[in-house]
Amino acid sequence: MRWICLCICWLNIVGVWAQGDLVFIERITMEGNQRTRDEIILRELKFQEGDTVSIGQLDRLLEESEQLVMNTGLFNSANITIKNWRGADNHVHFHLVLAETWYIYPVPIFELADRNFNVWWVEQNHSLQRINFGIEFTHLNFSGQKDRLKLTAKYGYTRSYSMNYTLPFINKSQTIGIDANVSFARNREINYASIDNKQSFYKDEESKFLYQRFQAQTALTYRPGFHLFHDLEFGFRQNWIDPIVAEELNPDFFLNGRKLQRALTLTYRFAYDRRDVRAYPLKGSHFTAELQKTGLGFYGDQDALTLNAYYNLYHPFSEKWSSGLRLGSKLSFIRKRQPFNDYKALGYNQNNLYGYEYYIVNGMDMGIGRAFLRYRILQKNWEFGKIVPIKAFRKMPIKVYLSLNQGAGYVNDPYTKDLNPFANRFLWGGGLGLDIVLYYDKVLQIQYSYNHLWEKGVFLHFSANI
Repeated sequence: MRWICLCICWLNIVGVWAQGDLVFIERITMEGNQRTRDEIILRELKFQEGDTVSIGQLDRLLEESEQLVMNTGLFNSANITIKNWRGADNHVHFHLVLAETWYIYPVPIFELADRNFNVWWVEQNHSLQRINFGIEFTHLNFSGQKDRLKLTAKYGYTRSYSMNYTLPFINKSQTIGIDANVSFARNREINYASIDNKQSFYKDEESKFLYQRFQAQTALTYRPGFHLFHDLEFGFRQNWIDPIVAEELNPDFFLNGRKLQRALTLTYRFAYDRRDVRAYPLKGSHFTAELQKTGLGFYGDQDALTLNAYYNLYHPFSEKWSSGLRLGSKLSFIRKRQPFNDYKALGYNQNNLYGYEYYIVNGMDMGIGRAFLRYRILQKNWEFGKIVPIKAFRKMPIKVYLSLNQGAGYVNDPYTKDLNPFANRFLWGGGLGLDIVLYYDKVLQIQYSYNHLWEKGVFLHFSANI
């Protein structure tokens, strides 16, 4: 009996000690979210009302929760403060102070049709005929549920129309969402081949449309936690080219001289995202993988199974110094020849190497790696006051970084390597850069880079993250 009493006393003592190291989250309130629903913000917090957390972990949970709220792209600032803390029982009341960003972007379109600014300015002689113009309406928070609606109409080099709607959560637990997209585009000029790792173009003298594309996709998204993302997408696409392309310029554009290409696609995407700031990370990691089957047996125009994977790692050394490593790869499981319009590797989207802005390298497989060292030389907030009519833009945070960049890559091209000397060989490049980050997620990069041919130049890159 005495041993039982001693055990009970010991448990009581341990309980008193433990209570001093824990806090009970009694209430969470917020202000500043005039449009965004409370549940969308609460979904991003790493604690909820009724939770009991360790005092030692509290600072980390608050910091990570603020980062997750900011990474929704819905706010210019998010600060979690302690409104009340009862010391007697460690009950705490957290209060979120939010500043919503500008959600509606009905902006005119004036964009380059080429892969990047450098190609347009130098190789295409900054021709105004290679400009797309029109209107794009984007609402980043259409119903206050972080749902995005985008309507686009473009004219000029490419005539296109598209609509996209994303609703991240359709169930009560906020784990399942939907995404839908439909688009149509056509061009009077076509990139029909790649020669010497440069795009070859053809434009009809009668200015008729040579290339038309229609696509429709619908996807089911699943986000079980804070950092894991799954997408399962089903799509249909139908492409058409003028007979002169299929019969004379490049019979392998769709393969076998086809003028019409139709295919059903099934795509699975996975992402694990632990970046602190998605638009311009300084800390954390990001892994994505996409497995896509093109051609599900209904049309027979395409048959491909491709895996694309990317891993990014960011590490801060101090308040101003940081570094990063970006790895990317493409692997084709079906080894037969693919149509030219899908035979892409280096030089498209995020698959870029420093100093190779003017080049493309097509192929079945690809591996690239890029590393950089950054030093922050400026950080401040510019206050414009009432000069700027839109409240969300009156305060502009600005950060400027100096970067040292290096990269290397390899593309396996078993079919067109005789026409493109950069294939099947080691590629490398690097240089210096100046990165300017505005409004938390608008990034302008000015880079002086070189490649393995020791070609040098100044290259510009911009991301608005809209």
